[in-house]
Amino acid sequence: MTERYAVVVVGGGAAGMSAALVLGRARHRTLVVDAGEPRNAPAAHMQGYLSRDGMPPAGFLAVGREEIARYGVELVRDRVVEVEKGEDFAVVLAGGRTVRARRLVIATGLRDELPAVPGVAERFGRDVLHCPFCHGWEVRDQPFGVLASSPASVHQALIVSQWSKDVRFFLHTVAEEELSDQDLRRLAAAGVDVVPGEVAGLVVEDDRLTGVRLAGGTSSGGGTTHARSVLFVAPRPVPQTGLLERLGAELHETPFGAYPVVDPTGLTTVPGVWAAGNAIGFAEQVVHAASGGYRAASAIVGDLLMTDLDAAVQEQRPFSSRNAASARAGDLTADHDVRV
Repeated sequence: MTERYAVVVVGGGAAGMSAALVLGRARHRTLVVDAGEPRNAPAAHMQGYLSRDGMPPAGFLAVGREEIARYGVELVRDRVVEVEKGEDFAVVLAGGRTVRARRLVIATGLRDELPAVPGVAERFGRDVLHCPFCHGWEVRDQPFGVLASSPASVHQALIVSQWSKDVRFFLHTVAEEELSDQDLRRLAAAGVDVVPGEVAGLVVEDDRLTGVRLAGGTSSGGGTTHARSVLFVAPRPVPQTGLLERLGAELHETPFGAYPVVDPTGLTTVPGVWAAGNAIGFAEQVVHAASGGYRAASAIVGDLLMTDLDAAVQEQRPFSSRNAASARAGDLTADHDVRV
C-alpha cells in the first residue's frame, strides 16, 4: 500500500522544518523530503535570528531535525520529482518511493546564480558576500568592493556603506552612463568610489581575498588591482518553482524572478498547496522562512480540521480525528498517534 500522510513538506530548510515542527506538535502525520542542498550552505554562520545569532547553518538544521523527530515527523533524504493532484496528492520521489498526502508545503527555496567572474564562486560565503545584514558586522570597517551586475547594484553599494566607509563600486559590465544623476550624487554623498572597467578576477593570498583585478587594455586604468578584503555581489536568484508550475500554481513576476501568488498564510492558488521561505520570495531570510513555515502549518491544521468536521456533518456521524487517525496510520505507537 502507498503510505499516506496528512502533509508532505518538500524541503528541509528553516521554512520546511518549522512547518513540520508545528504539524508534528498538532499530531498530524508528516513527512519531510529534503534533498540536502540548503541555500546558505556556503556560509559559516547565520546572523539576525534572535537567540541563534552566529549559529552555523548546518548546526541550526541539525537541531531542527532533532526537534521534529521528537514529534514523530519523518525525514527522508531524497528529492521530489513529480506531484500528481487527484483526491489527494501523489508525491513521487527520485528514489522510487511514492507517498500520498492530503496537503503539501513547498519549501524548495531558490538557487543563487553567481556572476561569472573567476574566483567569485570559490570565495562565496567567505569574503565574497551578498547580504550585509547577514555578514556586514563581521567584516565591518574593512575595504569593501561591490561588483555591479546592473544599474540596480547602486542600491547594494549604498547599503553596504553603512558597514564601511571604504567602498569601491566596480561597474564591471555596466556603463557609467547607465547610472542616473541621482545615483551618482548618492554614491558621492555616501563616499563610494565608482570604478569603471570590467573585473577580470580576484586576488587571493593565503586563502583570503586581498584584491579585485580589472581587465587590461582599457583607458580607465585597466589591469590594475584594487586592494579589497571583501567583495559584495548580487547573485541572480533562480526560484525552484518547478513543482508549483506543474501543479498549475499562478506565478507573478518580480525583479528577482517569478514566485507563486500566495495569501498571508502561504496558500497558493492550488487548493491544498502552501509555499514558504525562499520559495515565495528572494528576501526571505532564515527568520522569515521559519515564520512562514509556522504560518503555513497552523493554517493547514485548521484547514484539515474543518474539512474533516464538515465531512462528519455531511455524513451525520460523530467526529473523532484521533481514533480515525489510529485506524489509518495503523502501525504508529500511542505516543505518536497522529492525524492523517
